[in-house]
Amino acid sequence: MTKRVAILISGGGSNMLALLRDMGMGGHPARPVLVASNDPAAAGLAKAAAQGVPVAAVDHRPFKGDRTAFEAALLAPLLAAEPDILCLAGFMRVLTPDFVNRFAGRMLNIHPSLLPKYPGLHTHQRALDAGDAQAGCTVHEVTPVLDDGPILGQARVPVLEGDTADTLAARVLVQEHRLYPAVLRRFAAGDRTPVLL
Repeated sequence: MTKRVAILISGGGSNMLALLRDMGMGGHPARPVLVASNDPAAAGLAKAAAQGVPVAAVDHRPFKGDRTAFEAALLAPLLAAEPDILCLAGFMRVLTPDFVNRFAGRMLNIHPSLLPKYPGLHTHQRALDAGDAQAGCTVHEVTPVLDDGPILGQARVPVLEGDTADTLAARVLVQEHRLYPAVLRRFAAGDRTPVLL
């Protein structure tokens, strides 16, 4: 049975588009049912709508730090879409344990580091500052601990001489767009074997 996928974004949605393109190919075990954002002006919403995917926006700003109330509002369109899988794709809000636990075992996130290295922000600069020879990205199951769930896939890129955080981020992003669709395809088919690129 085809799995129903909802995607949460906060910005331009490049990883979301990679997921939508892959789900649009024949024989995929999943299909998109909603793209939602915490920012009504997120450019990715128009891109998703142009692909024929239903969209929703719940602006987090009026909730003034009340994450529980924001998440309750976000849950309304999410639950109406009845997703089997929830993909975070550049969703820049920390979710409460109650929200995460509601989707336990079926929420995925992509993070721009080789977890468990560098959870949180500024991952590329942190890799450069540490003198790492490799950087990359990770798709993992979401748990209440930030960037800490079971790893479902990783892609590696070399750190090159003269790299800046921006040049490294651009090279990692290319791999994100390969890795996330590959992991979702496998995960939606019931296979949690990590994808390694």
